[in-house]
Amino acid sequence: MKAWVLVDNIPQPNLPGEWGLSIYIEYNGTNVLLDTGASRLFLKNAQKLGKSIEAVDYGVLSHAHYDHADGMRAFFQENLRAPFYLQQGSGENCYKKKWLLRKYIGLPRGILKEYEERMVFTRGNHTLCPGVHLLSHSTQGLERIGQKNHMYIRTKNGWAPDNFSHEQSLVFETEKGLVIFNSCSHGGADNIIREVKEAWPRESIRALIGGFHIYSWTKEEVRGLARRILETGIQEIYTGHCTGSRSFEILQEELEGRAHQLKTGLEMEL
Repeated sequence: MKAWVLVDNIPQPNLPGEWGLSIYIEYNGTNVLLDTGASRLFLKNAQKLGKSIEAVDYGVLSHAHYDHADGMRAFFQENLRAPFYLQQGSGENCYKKKWLLRKYIGLPRGILKEYEERMVFTRGNHTLCPGVHLLSHSTQGLERIGQKNHMYIRTKNGWAPDNFSHEQSLVFETEKGLVIFNSCSHGGADNIIREVKEAWPRESIRALIGGFHIYSWTKEEVRGLARRILETGIQEIYTGHCTGSRSFEILQEELEGRAHQLKTGLEMEL
């Protein structure tokens, strides 16, 4: 399988970046688009990289935040046939809290109704096609992570810390082990690897690809995460977007050559 980063924070010559993530994946004749970034930029970069959005067979949203979903309308306008997969917990209800203010950081307003016929909501372990799966979180207590990151969900009963029930992992079976994509890994990169290991106990884990949302962590916190990732036995990680440059440098140091930097235009063969 091969994957191309259409959008990441780090630009390349002739390939602009933005705060967001979008990845184009080719697997056994099937094309999957993971996330649409924060604008139409993923379309422009896909064209420059020779990747056809019209040829995408499955669209997948990693989680219901604007920097991964604001290009959804552009995707639906360009691709008129592919179903688009979200977790059952996805809604237009994600907010970031700062002091007494709450800023909306969720899906494009009205998108779920506007393209209702294209949306597929899943939960648990769902197979997209042979060898390709979506996996929801099974780790308990993730609302503590939401509260720490000042992320909240607006519910009928008021505000609740985000437990990331709208986040999912995209998992591919390969000859060298499972490859996991989770664009922000809000539930914890180490937790995500463990969830996948529990779902496929006989399989090894080849790689985890995505942001880790640790740009504001202390050095000690990042080193602790690196140790927990090492303990999983994973072969490689590719990380960027919300990981942060300082945190990536620490991961690179601690993970003994297993950490690689995501950037716009990066091609990965896995």
